[in-house]
Amino acid sequence: MIERRTVFKAALAAGAATMAAACTGGGDDGSAGTGGGGATSPARPVAVITAEPAVDAKNVSVLQPVTVRVAQGTLTDVKLTNPDGKAVEGKLSDDKTSWTSSETLGYDKTYTYNASATGTDGKPVTLTGSFTTLKPASTVRVTLNPADDATVGVAMPVSVKFTSAVKNKAAVEKALKIETSTEVEGSWGWLSDQQVDWRPKEYWPANTTVKVEAKLYGTDLGGGAYPRADVTTEFKIGRNQVVKIHTPDHRMNVYRGGTLAKSYPCSNGKDSDVNLNTPNGTYIIMTKEPSAIFDNARYGYTNVNKKWACRISNHGEFIHENQDNAANIGRVNSSHGCVNLLEADAKDYFDSALIGDPVEITGSKLGPVVNSDVMDWLVSWSAWQAKSAL
Repeated sequence: MIERRTVFKAALAAGAATMAAACTGGGDDGSAGTGGGGATSPARPVAVITAEPAVDAKNVSVLQPVTVRVAQGTLTDVKLTNPDGKAVEGKLSDDKTSWTSSETLGYDKTYTYNASATGTDGKPVTLTGSFTTLKPASTVRVTLNPADDATVGVAMPVSVKFTSAVKNKAAVEKALKIETSTEVEGSWGWLSDQQVDWRPKEYWPANTTVKVEAKLYGTDLGGGAYPRADVTTEFKIGRNQVVKIHTPDHRMNVYRGGTLAKSYPCSNGKDSDVNLNTPNGTYIIMTKEPSAIFDNARYGYTNVNKKWACRISNHGEFIHENQDNAANIGRVNSSHGCVNLLEADAKDYFDSALIGDPVEITGSKLGPVVNSDVMDWLVSWSAWQAKSAL
């Protein structure tokens, strides 16, 4: 029994000595050694590559520039590829510590990183992985008017239209930009959930060049709807020409640069029926049609062809030739709301008119017709400003 205890204690002592030897691992000179035949782990590279968006990110905004950075090193290669395997354009910084994309991303697409760098310790590091951009619930077509290179009248509004309703109107307005060759005060105003116009406080200065940028791609319109693309236009304001009609006078006066240039006899909407009056207000020339068909079964006419027709309202008012009404032109207001001219006068005016020329009508018993999609000048300036979401 005594001998067994002695042996047991001796074994413990021997085990302790062995553990001490394995943990110390020092040589006779005090230097570190491998001890027991083991090996140290190699030091990790000091460089670290990071990316924004991060690897595996979801619903990334298409407006967010992609950046790849390295700390304690320099980038040797950065590739960001789209689902087709094509490299996304980007630029490496001068110190080679960052890379930034310069290409717009697409909706609902997966982009893949493949980046490499060398650390200050000379060791290479890499970054691989991918992220996915947001998927719109729907995409919306956006149109911009006037079109590129158009020359328009001094009352022409800038109009941005959407194929579906916009909820985030303030976000849209912030993405719209107007540049003019002459300083012009103006404001955006929403005419409906699908249309926002910009009009100047006063008529445009003649010969002004206007540039419009609707950088709406990637803007949340609300309800998961996003525009399909940005749209831009550049157009010019032409000479200043204004039509003025005081309906009781039976004259249509055309002012060029503030001076009376032409005065045509006319017949306006029938005075005896206020619903047929040519309505008061400032309208614009919306379209020009060398030949137009007029139908209004309620008042007993259909398929009536008239020449040199300039539309001024979606309510149905035109300036046009009506030689059949020659006996009343210049004498009696007898139309159903249009401005009737003799054929030669209608042609002369038609040739001088630009889309966007203002037509100012006064003297009528019928107030402004505000159900047209071009009613920008039918409200006061303060009322127009109140239509802005900003």
